[in-house]
Amino acid sequence: MTQPNPGPTAPANGAGGVPNLASAGVEVGPILEKALAGRRISVDEGTRLLQASGAELLPLMATADALRQQVNGDAVTYVLNRNINFTNVCTRKCGFCAFSRGHVADEGYFLPVEEVVRRATEAWELGATEVCVQAGLAPGMDGWHYVTVCRAIKQALPEIHIHGFSPEEVLYGSELTGASIEDYLLALKDAGVGSLPGTSAEILVDRVRDVISPGRIRTATWLELIRTAHRVGIPTTSTIMYGHVEQPQDIATHLDLLRTLQDETGGITEFVPLGFVHEEAPMARRRTPPGLRKGPTGIETMKMYAVARIMLHGAIPNIQVSWVKEGLKVAQIGLMAGANDFGGTLINESISTAAGASHGQLQTPATIRALVREMGRVPAERDTIYQKIRRFEDPALDPDETLNGLQDGALGSYQQLIREDDYRFKAFFQQMQAPKAAPLAK
Repeated sequence: MTQPNPGPTAPANGAGGVPNLASAGVEVGPILEKALAGRRISVDEGTRLLQASGAELLPLMATADALRQQVNGDAVTYVLNRNINFTNVCTRKCGFCAFSRGHVADEGYFLPVEEVVRRATEAWELGATEVCVQAGLAPGMDGWHYVTVCRAIKQALPEIHIHGFSPEEVLYGSELTGASIEDYLLALKDAGVGSLPGTSAEILVDRVRDVISPGRIRTATWLELIRTAHRVGIPTTSTIMYGHVEQPQDIATHLDLLRTLQDETGGITEFVPLGFVHEEAPMARRRTPPGLRKGPTGIETMKMYAVARIMLHGAIPNIQVSWVKEGLKVAQIGLMAGANDFGGTLINESISTAAGASHGQLQTPATIRALVREMGRVPAERDTIYQKIRRFEDPALDPDETLNGLQDGALGSYQQLIREDDYRFKAFFQQMQAPKAAPLAK
C-alpha cells in the first residue's frame, strides 16, 4: 500500500533548504549530511544521533525539520476522534500499565456492545470521523467479541472509521477462536475495521520486552502480524514506548525494523513515539527493574522525534507528537524536531491518564489549530489514513465545531468508569462465556 503525501513539497530551513551544520561536530555532522543527501543512516549512526548533546542538538533538530518540510510541507495534521477502551480487565501484567485490572478487581469494568455503539454515535454526532477501539485482554471473553463490536458500530454508523485492536488483541482473538491470524484479520476487515493501531510494540527488542512486559507478544510475532494486516489490505500505524529501561541502540534497532517492514509492505501510515508515563506504573511503584527511568526528559523527547524523522525518511511519511503523554507545550515544540501530525482530539483518553499523565483526555480542534499557527504552520484536518485533508489557511474561516465547546471529562472519564456499578466486569463474566458462532470472512 502506497501512502499519499499529506502536504506539498516545500523548501526546508535556510537558503536552499539546507540547515547549518557547522556546530554538529565531526561525528554527528557527516551523519546529518548523509541524511540530507537522501541516504539512509545505519542503526549505529542512529544510535549516535540519539546520544547527541550540547551543540549537536540544534543541527540534529534542524535536519529533521528540513526532511519533514520536504515530505509534508507546512501542514500540521490532526484527526477528530474518540477513544473507546471498552474494558480495563486484562490477563497480562505489564510493568508499565496502570490501566489494567484483574478480573476480580472491584474497579474492573466492561462496556456492553450497545454502550460502545452509543459512545461511537455520540462522537460521530460531535463531528468525529474515527473511533479508536482498544481494550484489555479480558479472561473468559468470547474470542469473536472484537468482530461483534465492529459490526455493531458499522451497522449504526456506516461512514465512521474504526481504528481498532492492537496486534496483542488480534493475537488474543486468534488464540481464543482457533482462527489463524490472517483469517481473524479478514474477519475484522469484513466487520468494518479500517486500520489497526500499531500499539503493543513498546520496544521491538525481546531483551527489553522481557523486563517491562513478560508474556506479551514477541517482536517477531508483532512484525508478522502487522505484515499480515498489510497483506490483507488493512493499514496500520506504528509506535514506540521509550524512557524506561531501553538504551539508544534499542530505539535505533526498533526504527530500523519498522522501516524494513515498511519497505516491504508500504502499509504504515504514521509513527507515534510514546513516552513512558511512570507515576502510577506498576514497575515504578513496585517490582522496579534496575535502571528504570521516570520517562523521557524533554530533550530525549526532541531527539526521539528528530531521529525518527531521519531514520524513517523515505519510508514512513508522518511523525506524530503525543500531547497526552508530553503536554501541549512539549508537543508543540516537537513540530520543530521533525513531527508533522498533532494526533487526535481523543475525547476519552484512559490509558495514559490511568498511568498518571496530567494533560487531560481531550483537546479541541480550535486549540490544536491555535498551537499549530503559533509555530508558523498551517493546521489541516485529516482522516485516519491521511487520504482526506482539509487545510485551514485563514483563521477567520475556521469551522465552529461542537467539539470546541466540549470540556475535558464532559463525556465521562476513566476515573468515573472504574467507580460505576453499571459496568462491573464481574456482572458480564458469565454472559461472555456463552459460545457464539464464528463469523469468519470468506
